[in-house]
Amino acid sequence: MGNGEKPKQKIGFTIIKDDPTDGHGGFGIGSLSLENVSPVFIDIQEKNAFIDIGAMHAKSEIERGIKFTTNREDSEGGKPYWLVWVTIDFKEEGPYFAGVTACEMVVNREKRRGYKILADHVNKMDKSMKRKIIVEHMDDSSKEVLAAFLKEHNLEMWERSTEQLHQELTVQRK
Repeated sequence: MGNGEKPKQKIGFTIIKDDPTDGHGGFGIGSLSLENVSPVFIDIQEKNAFIDIGAMHAKSEIERGIKFTTNREDSEGGKPYWLVWVTIDFKEEGPYFAGVTACEMVVNREKRRGYKILADHVNKMDKSMKRKIIVEHMDDSSKEVLAAFLKEHNLEMWERSTEQLHQELTVQRK
């Protein structure tokens, strides 16, 4: 970006006061924002989680160059992801993971097609900001990935989080 381009003006609420990516939106860079809500992607096949602030404006690395539709068949054979909206809030003891909501996304790079329901993504982001936990529809291995990611990010914040979050992200081994 060093060729004199100005970073685009962000419209609406400020997401991060001091954006760790410096507006360059690098892949997998960044940490959960204490300001508000952060987008965490879970790559279901690779079993890993990463933050991409670009998802706030549907401009994450994963979404770039992809035409999204609400028809699953368009992106058939694509890679499935969870986009998890994580909201951090504060209580007397300190910050905690207050809102955690997951939405589906499929990206087929070859076809340059993807599946997502934008209304669901917006709705889930709103619910996360309203301190809701909506993760019960996630597959077990993704729940484990998300729980591990949140614990690694900040164990104290995980421990201060609600019993509901702990229970819903704990996978019962048969």
